[in-house]
Amino acid sequence: MLRELSVQNLATIEDVQIELEDGFCVWSGETGAGKSLLLSALGLVLGGKASAEMVRAGKPEARAGAVFEIEGLPLRAELESILGNALEDGALIINRRVSAQGRSAAQVNGMPVTIATLQKLAERLIDVHGQYENRALVDPDRQRSLLDAFGGLEEAQYSYIEARDHHAELRRARQALIDGVEARRREKALLEFEFKELAEADPRPGEHEELVQESHILANAEALRTAAVDGHRLLYEADRSAQEILCRVARSLEPLAKDVPELADAAAALERLADETREIAYTLRNLGQDWDDDPERLEDVESRLALYRKLSNRFHRSPDDLAALKAETEARLAAIEREETDLKAFDGPLAVAWAAVKGAATKLSDGRRKTAKDFGKAIQARLKCLGMERARLSVEVESRDLGDDPTVPSPPDSGADRVEMIFLANPGEVPQPLRKIASGGELSRVTLAAKAVLAAVDRVPTLVFDEIDTGVGGRLGSALGKTLADLAKHHQVVCVTHLPQMASYARKQWVIRKQVDRGRTRTTIAPLAETERVAELAAMLRGDSAAESTRREAREMLREAREAVGV
Repeated sequence: MLRELSVQNLATIEDVQIELEDGFCVWSGETGAGKSLLLSALGLVLGGKASAEMVRAGKPEARAGAVFEIEGLPLRAELESILGNALEDGALIINRRVSAQGRSAAQVNGMPVTIATLQKLAERLIDVHGQYENRALVDPDRQRSLLDAFGGLEEAQYSYIEARDHHAELRRARQALIDGVEARRREKALLEFEFKELAEADPRPGEHEELVQESHILANAEALRTAAVDGHRLLYEADRSAQEILCRVARSLEPLAKDVPELADAAAALERLADETREIAYTLRNLGQDWDDDPERLEDVESRLALYRKLSNRFHRSPDDLAALKAETEARLAAIEREETDLKAFDGPLAVAWAAVKGAATKLSDGRRKTAKDFGKAIQARLKCLGMERARLSVEVESRDLGDDPTVPSPPDSGADRVEMIFLANPGEVPQPLRKIASGGELSRVTLAAKAVLAAVDRVPTLVFDEIDTGVGGRLGSALGKTLADLAKHHQVVCVTHLPQMASYARKQWVIRKQVDRGRTRTTIAPLAETERVAELAAMLRGDSAAESTRREAREMLREAREAVGV
């Protein structure tokens, strides 16, 4: 729970520190004294919006800090999970700074955290109910969430959301295939045309290079043949051929080689060269015999090369890449065929997923209907204590038929139900939805009654009410105060109020004042001792001119409140 709130340099607040207690705590003070500033400071701690306008004039930054006691709380593990580390000392210390330029930074137990982390922590630590948030109760979505909390339907709702998300995922995948039908049809037609052209050409890896080489040989057959014949003759057949000369020189060196080893090496090398020259001459002779003029083959080769050039320009690929393109085109056509088959394959799983959604939605709806009657009765019983003895409130659950078509959009996360609180303020009137007829004061009381009913199941340890008495007269103040005191048996309750009747039920009261010191306005907050509290309640009743009779009235009010709550 919230143990301490400290604020420095926030608008008119120069330096304030509040040490809070368990149970029902009240902040009171004149209009404009700065109660909203303290709630703004609390909002900063909880990850609210920061701005440069918050910083006190002439100061470099504003600071807000809070200390939460979490020892023994069941949600401690959740808080540690959000922070990613253990909280060893049983306390959560949050600090938020806002610079005069509007930049903000946050720390938890001395470690920097993001604003998103603060907001996640806040959801589990404090529920702030502002004076304008009574209207939230008229929203059917809010009414449904309250009903689910009262009935403990989290497991049923989780099962439904899990089934719903699975169906939605399958439907999205199926719809993506459907949405791409026309595009696939166009792509398939183009690919089939291209594949036919490539298949007819039937390009092979390396073929283009082979054709280019063959084309060069066929185009220069006569020159190549002449060169080969001349080479064979000069190397081997002609008088004084190269091979003959090499052999002659080798033989002339042999007699001298016995005395000069280097000459022996030279003679051996010349013999090897003579042998190699003879082999080269034979190769040239054979090549010359193969290189015949073949105009028809040359025409075929040139035609094939022209086809390669055409396809290369057509598909913007090099000739050597055309064979790979053919394989890619064939693979993409096969993939399109599979996608068309996959669309039919969704029918079975989608039907199974839809059946699971309907089953989970039905279970959730049944749970809500079973809970709705008790929830309505519980709130109505609380309304009697809040001066609405004749009011009637019921909770209706209307479920829509999800149908049997598994291809329809998935229902919302909330399920197939619309929840509506039906309200009758006075006998003789026609019951209508709460959102249509409830006044501001009635909404305040219905909201407080709902909070009181949910107190036992609400895991948030601290509840903050900002002027929940809006629209409620002093006559009902004591009823509101007693309800808040009952609520404080399960939670720490902090309430900002103008009603002395409500404030008298608080375990502890603080007064917020605005003072002018050395030409500057300062907002202060101070806890009230017993005598000071009587004076404050009297001032809330009659203003600063309260007489002794008013103070007696305040003392009596305080005594009656304590007897009512057993303090």
